[in-house]
Amino acid sequence: MSRVCQLTGKRPISGNNVSHSNRKTKRRFLPNLHKKRFYIQEKDEWVTLKVSSAALRTINKLGLYAYLQKLEKKGMNNTGIKL
Repeated sequence: MSRVCQLTGKRPISGNNVSHSNRKTKRRFLPNLHKKRFYIQEKDEWVTLKVSSAALRTINKLGLYAYLQKLEKKGMNNTGIKL
């Protein structure tokens, strides 16, 4: 199970842990992902997506169908949901 947001494409990034003595060791910053079921009224179906918190806030603002249309326009819709 990959740690990638299906809508925004956010994925883990790498960085450093910096100690008090300024030693640096590698670490990973993981995206804040949630597995969530959404209902699309226009298509009358449920879909399960793994989305980041940023994508959830945008969906709450625009609605899922409008957000998917916006991604489709940009050419970024890789969810497998046909509009």
